[in-house]
Amino acid sequence: MKGTASRVPWMATVLTLFKDMFPGSLAHSLAGQGLKGGIWTLETLDIRSFASDKHRSVDDTPFGGGPGMVMRADVIDLAIEKNKALNPDRPLIYLSPRGRPLVQERVKQLAAGPGLTLLCGRFEGIDERLKEFHKIQEVSIGDFILSGGEPAAIALIDACVRLLPGIMGSKESSLEESFERGLLEYPHYTRPQIWRGIEVPKVLLSGNHGKIQDWRKQQSEKLTKERRPDLWNQYVKSLQVFNESREIGS
Repeated sequence: MKGTASRVPWMATVLTLFKDMFPGSLAHSLAGQGLKGGIWTLETLDIRSFASDKHRSVDDTPFGGGPGMVMRADVIDLAIEKNKALNPDRPLIYLSPRGRPLVQERVKQLAAGPGLTLLCGRFEGIDERLKEFHKIQEVSIGDFILSGGEPAAIALIDACVRLLPGIMGSKESSLEESFERGLLEYPHYTRPQIWRGIEVPKVLLSGNHGKIQDWRKQQSEKLTKERRPDLWNQYVKSLQVFNESREIGS
């Protein structure tokens, strides 16, 4: 993996209470190689270091009552302002189950930019006024709850980093993945040819690339229809629009 001396590295900044959680898994495999090679960079800002009281408090009880604690706007604001001064052109994203679902198209947009800043919440979340004042984008990685935003931040960074030039060896690899063509990816098989009495589909051994391509498309369509009817409906609509445009143009 080659570094890109002439290209400004893609940069991820994470605002967190737990700096030691980074780089975590990002130090390994493709992301780790890219990090060592200078293709992308990672920095963390400790939110607690911006607290001014003797206890370095970052949270308080919610107005109106209720369980849990809320991360304070004044403390997080100082961390955001410091980062903005250094990186004014990068989107600020808060990882939250209330956010817009993260999809591959959004990942590609983020990977194509200069980088991103991720705010990791804890407890019951952050003061709502922060989101309004700083125009923070809320992003969700799924309909489930984590103990904090750090695992979600690692997932989002990994999704972006693997799309950076110089990270993946084959551009075709990413084009065949789930979501790239509106479908889930087809099944994969490798050696041994027979395992526990289960054989590899014969079409994959035929050497007929046309038939293999057709089989893979059929499998992708079958899996998408069964497991992700939402994606399947979008795919069918896109085909209808494409076919209608061809009829108009002919």
